[in-house]
Amino acid sequence: MPGAGRRAFYCVLCRKQTNHKERRKVTKEQKQILKKLVVSVCDDDVLCCNCRIKCHKQFKKGTQIKETQNKTNDNNYSPPRTSASNNVRSPPSVTLPFPSTSTSHSSCFICKKGGPKLLVVPNSARNSVFLQRKLLIPYGARCCAKHILNGNLTSDSMEKIPVLSQVSLLNRSSITGILLYLREVVLKNKNSRIDFDDEENFSEQQYVSLTGLSKVSFDDLFSHVNGRVKNTSVRSPRNSLGIFLMKMKTGLSNGILSSIFNVSKASIRRAVTTVRRALMEEFVPQNIGFSHITREDVISRHTRPLAESLFGGTGTQALLVLDGTYIFIQKSMNFTFQRKTYSMHKGRPLVKPMVIVSTSGYYISVLGPYLARNNDASILNHIMKTNKEDVFNWIQENDVFIVDRGFRDSMAYLEELGMKAVMPSFMTKGEKQLSTHDANTSRLVTKIRWVVESANARIKRWKFLDRILPTSQVPYIADYIRIVCSISNKYFPPLSTGNVDEDNAVACKIKYLATQINHLKEEVESKMLDSRKVLWKRPEELLDFPRLDEEELRNITCGTYQLKLSPSYAEEHFNDGADIMVHRDDPYLLRVKIQSRHVSSKSYLLWIRYNETSVTGWYCKCRAGSRVVGVCGHIASVIWYLASGRHQESIHSVRDWGRYINDASVIPEPVDASESEEEGVEE
Repeated sequence: MPGAGRRAFYCVLCRKQTNHKERRKVTKEQKQILKKLVVSVCDDDVLCCNCRIKCHKQFKKGTQIKETQNKTNDNNYSPPRTSASNNVRSPPSVTLPFPSTSTSHSSCFICKKGGPKLLVVPNSARNSVFLQRKLLIPYGARCCAKHILNGNLTSDSMEKIPVLSQVSLLNRSSITGILLYLREVVLKNKNSRIDFDDEENFSEQQYVSLTGLSKVSFDDLFSHVNGRVKNTSVRSPRNSLGIFLMKMKTGLSNGILSSIFNVSKASIRRAVTTVRRALMEEFVPQNIGFSHITREDVISRHTRPLAESLFGGTGTQALLVLDGTYIFIQKSMNFTFQRKTYSMHKGRPLVKPMVIVSTSGYYISVLGPYLARNNDASILNHIMKTNKEDVFNWIQENDVFIVDRGFRDSMAYLEELGMKAVMPSFMTKGEKQLSTHDANTSRLVTKIRWVVESANARIKRWKFLDRILPTSQVPYIADYIRIVCSISNKYFPPLSTGNVDEDNAVACKIKYLATQINHLKEEVESKMLDSRKVLWKRPEELLDFPRLDEEELRNITCGTYQLKLSPSYAEEHFNDGADIMVHRDDPYLLRVKIQSRHVSSKSYLLWIRYNETSVTGWYCKCRAGSRVVGVCGHIASVIWYLASGRHQESIHSVRDWGRYINDASVIPEPVDASESEEEGVEE
């Protein structure tokens, strides 16, 4: 065998076998460098060419530093810059009981694919893998570019790292780097309580609780601000976004946020400002405003089939639901502005944004805010007359505006523009109850219009907008509202959805009922059943009242809102003995007296007719009690209790907190001490 019996010469530093052309004996200067690296050198040890050059540069660097220290009173002198790659690394000589991976340069250490486009694994990724998996990646290991994201390995790649050995061979430099990294992590965790840079720092639920967004949504929103927010020494762009969202979600003050993030109040203020500006540049215009979506998309994707069946007609009309909401502000020391923003209705200063949504709850636009003295009708007229956001280029004739009674002064103007506006009916002067027709048509409107109320409530779920804002934030209220509405459009599910077949069936039923009359109301009025008390008696037990399931109850109420109120009504009226009366001659006709939940001095009489299988008629003397499209909350509570609630083990309702509060009108009668003494003597 050629070369058999020859001595093998290994580099004392890198342990690479050398041939006679590239090996050199260790000089006196090189021995000084190797001694600092804790490398024992014998007289016959050698160095390879690369290590010899590194030792020479390291020795030269040390000489220059020494010369620099000898220079005195020379403030203009600066030592020459040296590259970190020229530093001599000690040979791997320490074995640690940690698993390690391969060190191949020609193939990816994860998927084993060959080069040439391989990247050296960054030190940050190596340290992160050691912390999370207790796995050491040797210095200089290479991997594919797809495994690296933002300087770290992706979560999938980290799970797929193969283990080559159960021990690791390290040098002094690697051990020093790991210790310094661990020290940095400890100090960072000690000084910072919340850090969004570490994606594994919070669970999914914690992301939602702190920021209002899931982890995936947070990452996607960060992609819209990354590059527009500066990376400072105290907060990264990702932490800046976390500060902004926590400010919106929790409404915490800047002082509390500064304690949580361990930064100054000024830094919190700058983070909120920069993120707000970054979101307003690109993210908000893409997700809200009449220009961000076409009317065809609203009709096809964001219009509920039920609303289209009730008001849409041909299916080419855009259905818009409008309502104003309130943002409360501090009282201003500018008295002119204070008078303009003071609301006589709410008794406090506020501003009013106008919210425009589709019938599914999708925010089409939010305009304003406007002064408190502007009512909804004047705000809508101003929007149309000034052509806000080029609204006339978006809407067309016969589009439907679904509004509440606050827009009554703008109905004529909308009709002049060729728009169709639907609104709940008014009672004429002297009336105490809507007619059956007006109550039915009003129910058609409220069946669709509730979605804008839920949209306003979704805005107020961001607690910053539900608090009293300082006057310094008044110029930015519009930005904050548009940002949270854009986030809702992008990442939250629609407020109202419905199956096409189910919505069409419900629409046919509602439109049919809207044309009917209330026969029980006519019977009550013709026979004066509301005044003839002798016709009613207290029943022993209503065993013949039909039992109904949840779906059958929803068919009667045409919704769920009334059923949600039913347990509270039932707990107040039926736990202490039901005030339910039955007709003496007609055992299938009931009369019930229900206390108003708003006014203590007001109560309502209602009548219900039924048979063995279903409820056939109802009538209540409340404002909307004569309708046959669904029922009012008073009738729903009686039907729910008799058909379902009384058959349950217990009625789950809201606790009575009144027993924890004192009532000044209740004064116990004083006990006469003399009478007590006399009674004691007689005994």
